[in-house]
Amino acid sequence: MNKTLHYLSDDLNWFPSPSSALDDPAGLLAIGGDLNPKRVFSGYQQGIFPWFSEGEPIMWWSPDPRAVININDVKINKSLKKFLRKCDYSVSINTQFNQVISNCSKPRPNSEGTWIMPEMIKCYNQLHAAGNAHSIEIWQIGESGKNLVGGLYGVLVGNCFCGESMFSLQPNASKLALICLADLLKSPQAEDHSEAFIDCQLPNPYLMSMGATLISREIYLDRLAKSQNKTLPLSVFSSKFIQWQNILEAYDNR
Repeated sequence: MNKTLHYLSDDLNWFPSPSSALDDPAGLLAIGGDLNPKRVFSGYQQGIFPWFSEGEPIMWWSPDPRAVININDVKINKSLKKFLRKCDYSVSINTQFNQVISNCSKPRPNSEGTWIMPEMIKCYNQLHAAGNAHSIEIWQIGESGKNLVGGLYGVLVGNCFCGESMFSLQPNASKLALICLADLLKSPQAEDHSEAFIDCQLPNPYLMSMGATLISREIYLDRLAKSQNKTLPLSVFSSKFIQWQNILEAYDNR
């Protein structure tokens, strides 16, 4: 297929075929459009996500290969397991979505800026309000009260969780959020939960150390299409605190 850069139309559901994405820059598929939550969610359903920096046009991507984590392949090494057994973290689901995305938007050390700009935050907050975007929060109780020290957020498409960003203000906080996410997707009430997976979009050393693998865009799109035939119970991502410590027991038996 001819690889060319496309311009989005006014149709909120229309995107070009991901297979026409450019090789350089790798995965760039289209520009333009807007961050209407309906358009953004439609993009996720088709394996496409927005990613751009301040001063750039809205850019839409579908990389090949794609980084994913199968929910049974999350890695917890001995040192992480030892830390988690002693830590005093608490974990909640969907109680502070805006706080999580706001923390994720803060520039990282040695970075020039952030791609999570105000218009992005507004869009994902709207997706959250519509029940399509979710957050996991990590808390620590201190002398000053309960403090948010880590978390992640993303968009749920069927039983595929498209991870967007995470942050960590204390050791291993984001790793715990990822571990809890994988466990949530294993909900015994979910239909054939063994097929659930986490879409990490692009690989990095952190994600690879936690169990991410690379698959072709073709395989990813096939899995994504199948995931949309699966429905997670609403209770999985209902707003609540969870008891996460028993998750480690399953890893002891591996």
